[in-house]
Amino acid sequence: MRFTPHAGAVSDMPDPDRLAKTLERATAAFRATPGRLGRVVTLRGATEVLAAGDLHGNIENFRRLMEKADLSRNPTRHFVLQEIIHGPNRYADGSDKSHQLVDLLAALKCQFPLQVHFLPGNHELAQASNRKIGKEEDDLNQLFRLGVSAAYAGRDQAIYSHYCDIFVVAPLAIKTPNRVLLTHSLPNRIALESFDTAVLERDKSDEADMLPGGSVYSLLWGRDTREQTAADFLARMGADLLITGHIPCEKGFDVPNGRQVILDCLGSPAAYCLFPADRPLSQTELLGCVKVL
Repeated sequence: MRFTPHAGAVSDMPDPDRLAKTLERATAAFRATPGRLGRVVTLRGATEVLAAGDLHGNIENFRRLMEKADLSRNPTRHFVLQEIIHGPNRYADGSDKSHQLVDLLAALKCQFPLQVHFLPGNHELAQASNRKIGKEEDDLNQLFRLGVSAAYAGRDQAIYSHYCDIFVVAPLAIKTPNRVLLTHSLPNRIALESFDTAVLERDKSDEADMLPGGSVYSLLWGRDTREQTAADFLARMGADLLITGHIPCEKGFDVPNGRQVILDCLGSPAAYCLFPADRPLSQTELLGCVKVL
């Protein structure tokens, strides 16, 4: 199953048996990504990286980012997506369509296994660990499961299980050759005191790591953007500059301190960062690589 965006109606969904095989292959490809140690990937042979912000099911922004990435013509360019589920788009019954972007991610990973990367966020963590996450009165986990049922009735349990496999296998941190770190977020000051980088180097996260107080949880849920917090986190991770998502940005991006750039691709404007990965960068240079779709 190659990358082929589907239109979005239930009747347009790919064959579930074929999709299941694609999801299995994508999970294996995430596991086998070169430079992987546990759930940290250090990119190899990368000359450029296109980093995107939170997508939350926005297929149109995904298409536009794919055009910018142009991976087939740029074999040493890498594409980093993050937080793709729990979006505003709904089926007629009110359930969540964002699982469609997981389908597309899996197909893209199979097509470009060395160049495509996915950073799960707190929403994927909540879905995989079955820890309730809500917005207003909606249970986003339940709406996601109902969307999978609407699209793949009869095979929805198997497809849903494959989605969760991807969420728990995908890397939590990506490092570039020039010491740029990409994560969904960073621990707040208090959580950073007990943050254990060795947890990220395990192939499988323990349940305690994914609950409040655990290192995976604090990495994906933190909203502390103070300069010293970012600097200390980067020192722990062996990097100099940080690209994250997680926090909505009115302009599509934000620069909260001298080490960090936040990207947001949920709506419009949406921002991405296409930056060189094979030479030293200052934050000013990194910020100059941020573009709005």
